[in-house]
Amino acid sequence: MAQILGLPKLSPTMEEGVLVRWTKKEGDKVSPGDLIAEVETDKANMDFNVEDEGVLLKLLVKEGDTVKLGAPVAIIGKAGEDVTALVETAKGGGAPAPAAKPTSASAAAPEGMGAEDSANAPAAQKNPTSSEQRAAQGKAPAVSGQKATPPRAAAPSAAQRPAAKHPTASAAPAASGKLLASPLAKTLAIELGIDLRTLTGSGPGGRIVERDVRQVAEGGGNGHASEPSSDGEGEGEGKGEGSSGHADAEGEPQQTQAIAVRHARQMVPDGEGDFEDVPASNMRKRIAARLTEAKRDVPHFYLMRKLDAAPLLAFRGRLNELLGDRGKVSVNDLIIKAVALALRRVPECNASWENDAIRRYRRVHVGVAVAIEDGLVTPVVRDADQKGIGAIAAEVKDLAERAKKRGLKGHEISGSTFTVSNLGMMGVERFTAIINPPESGILAIGATVDEPVIVKDQIVPGKRMTVTMSCDHRVIDGALGARWLQAFAELFEKPESLAL
Repeated sequence: MAQILGLPKLSPTMEEGVLVRWTKKEGDKVSPGDLIAEVETDKANMDFNVEDEGVLLKLLVKEGDTVKLGAPVAIIGKAGEDVTALVETAKGGGAPAPAAKPTSASAAAPEGMGAEDSANAPAAQKNPTSSEQRAAQGKAPAVSGQKATPPRAAAPSAAQRPAAKHPTASAAPAASGKLLASPLAKTLAIELGIDLRTLTGSGPGGRIVERDVRQVAEGGGNGHASEPSSDGEGEGEGKGEGSSGHADAEGEPQQTQAIAVRHARQMVPDGEGDFEDVPASNMRKRIAARLTEAKRDVPHFYLMRKLDAAPLLAFRGRLNELLGDRGKVSVNDLIIKAVALALRRVPECNASWENDAIRRYRRVHVGVAVAIEDGLVTPVVRDADQKGIGAIAAEVKDLAERAKKRGLKGHEISGSTFTVSNLGMMGVERFTAIINPPESGILAIGATVDEPVIVKDQIVPGKRMTVTMSCDHRVIDGALGARWLQAFAELFEKPESLAL
């Protein structure tokens, strides 16, 4: 029986992907594990392999199309099967949701919604669309390897909505008082200066999603405000989260007026050619959402230390002389090794905050931030504490080269327990980095600077490097972070210990 193939989750943070190219064409036979497409995710270009055997009967998206996670991309079945009904279903959005099997309450929640948000989401409204009724009755075909999601609540029609004297958008409700909005919606609202409390979400359970914010930004409202009536009564007017509770002399909430003024400003151009809006890539949108979420939700604090870099530089020189043509070791390679050994010495920092518990990892996997076109990725050196310096150098070189070509696999960009970010080669003397969740720490590496130092009461030339540790205060307290930084400093300033 023919079935729809949905876009699977190809990276841990993937929400959508760009179908770069099809490697199979309609009519081709496929077997489990066969590569049928290459997909650009927020992290890298990933392989899309099928899990079923059959014939590729229909390709539903074109190369270059952006596809949401779980959306229909192809139909697979037996040769000669009629797939007309499935094609219509796919066009109507009848495909079930994402492939990734939830492993926790957080994973089971809708896109961008945490476990708490999911638990507190209001009950769905009672008017499902026809496609939702089919899904509820089990008549919608399933996507291969995916579970069907509950039917989404349809927005009420104008006749069903209570009337209001002044059209005001009420906030997305939540039993806990939390605002229900996806990370992309929150990020976009910040960029556009839109108060999310004034919007009604069109997502599951009244959740505010990206399209709601964009509709408001374009001056058309988000299409879910209450309709005006003659009786002066309106739901949420002066009462809901979306209004300030204070009205002007004519009765219109002040916050609604402020939003209207802000929208009016957005509609008046500053001048022809003064700016250009460059559409964000898939990767850039995900970076924006992830880092906004990390900076907002993770309680950062910072520990800074200036280190003597002269011994490390001398040690590196001796190593590279010994290696000759077999390769070179960079300062960053030595730092990765020092970070890994420091985590082994202070294992309390090789941890993350997970559901009101501290999860300590038995293995040390160090992420290495690599700048690529239009973003960055963090490939992982696994078991870095167990590897020699030469092996780390070769692995980092390979990972960085493939990262710049978008050629990394999913397992190569996930699972790190601590990250190193180095801007020293660009002349940056010191900076603070944002933690990469769920990790609890990241070390920012600055440039080596020549400066006078005092040695045995004498002023002599010295080489100093400033490193800054960003810590998740839920896992690492000040004293613990200082202890880890001390362990790192000892390894850094006595680099021979890295080879033991």
